Amino acid sequence: MTTRAQFTLPEILYRIGDLADSSSLNCYLVGGYVRDLLMQRPCSDIDIMVIGDPVPFAGTVQRELHGRNFVLFERFRTAQLELSDPQHGSFKVELVGARKESYNPDSRKPVTLIGTLDDDLSRRDFTINALAMVLNRDGRNDIIDHFNGLDDLRSGILKTPLDPEQTFSDDPLRMMRAARFAAQLDFKLLPDVLAAMKSMHERIRIVSIERVSHEFFKIMQASRPSVGLIILYETGLLHEILPDVAAMAGIEQVDGMGHKDTLFHTFQVIDNLAAHSDNLWLRVAALLHDIAKPATKRFCKSAGWSFHGHDAVGVRIVGKIFRQMRWPLDPLDYVQKMVRLHHRPIPLSKEEISDSAIRRLMFDAGEDLQDLMNLCRADVTSKNPRKVIQIMSNFNNVEKKIAEVGEKDLLARWRPPISGEDIMETLGLGEGRVVGMIKKKMENAVIDGLIPYDREAALAYIKEIFRELSDTDNASGSK
Repeated sequence: MTTRAQFTLPEILYRIGDLADSSSLNCYLVGGYVRDLLMQRPCSDIDIMVIGDPVPFAGTVQRELHGRNFVLFERFRTAQLELSDPQHGSFKVELVGARKESYNPDSRKPVTLIGTLDDDLSRRDFTINALAMVLNRDGRNDIIDHFNGLDDLRSGILKTPLDPEQTFSDDPLRMMRAARFAAQLDFKLLPDVLAAMKSMHERIRIVSIERVSHEFFKIMQASRPSVGLIILYETGLLHEILPDVAAMAGIEQVDGMGHKDTLFHTFQVIDNLAAHSDNLWLRVAALLHDIAKPATKRFCKSAGWSFHGHDAVGVRIVGKIFRQMRWPLDPLDYVQKMVRLHHRPIPLSKEEISDSAIRRLMFDAGEDLQDLMNLCRADVTSKNPRKVIQIMSNFNNVEKKIAEVGEKDLLARWRPPISGEDIMETLGLGEGRVVGMIKKKMENAVIDGLIPYDREAALAYIKEIFRELSDTDNASGSK
């Protein structure tokens, strides 16, 4: 089926079509850019397919249109470059030749052959991504739709061009892409697509962990990540990629007493947070904040269920997950901090708050204090409206108290008034345990308000502490 698009493309794309005419090549805009144009979604990554050899054509495009950052993958008949359009700014463009692929069942590396337009469109993941728009002058702006992708786009459904088991077998990462598009676009998966994902979820094991993580982060960045996360869980994919997260599912009953389903509570927390923050790593912290509850779960007849120490145990599990998933290590400290502290503001919200308790929270959270408070608010998932109102009011009191503490701005970027080097120089000590102990006592004295945040006060305090330690040592030695 062919339909004429009712919109105008950036001029730079039509110039590529003109160059294709000069080279006697059929040239098409394909994939996600076509889909996003039709959905009126922003997109700056453009895939262009030619029928024939794309390598010399890519060189022509680079020269004639002044392409930048040109990279050629001759073996895969693919080129990448950046182009600029006067009205639409810069685009990342990938030029490929039409191809067909075959896979060994035990490999994720395809055997790529030169193909036709039909071959190329049929190998794509979903019908909404199997649309092609003509860039040549003859037929320009015609949308070629061999798999009813336009109808599926209008209906909001995700369907594969071929049998879903074949599509997912060819590239198992497409199963995660199904979950991602459902979350990003708010589309529904057809029953046969879901059934194929359930029966083939173990095949995701042959995909590199880097590709899996990249796709997982896209799900986490959706406006409602829970849509994709629930699909991952219900199809078994979550058990394969993040078994510690999947283990949070379920409710255990003892003597008629149960606890809430930690996994689905977690999904709600992520959605609550996503409504107010685009911070990927804060969303990851929300995903992992209760990760140790299965390991720390205990039942006591008098008190019911408890999860004592799940924040501390969770910090260790978070480190393990980061290493296993090969996630970047730079955000690890931040995520571990959020997991370690996510319960700290809760008791403060239920009682009379002392200045020292607020200072301690501010010191421990540092510049991430507001993120921590956002996570704590998102952690409120009660279905009792009165309870939610009361908890949020309590959190408001905590934040008001934080604002009232005079050292707020100072503590948010807290650094001790003197360093370990200052202590060693002042007291004539070398590096060692004693210096660390004196420094910790000094920091606590500042946080608890025993001494002001002042260099001279801190120096006087460490001298006093050192005298006390020396007197104690002398008294012990004289016995």
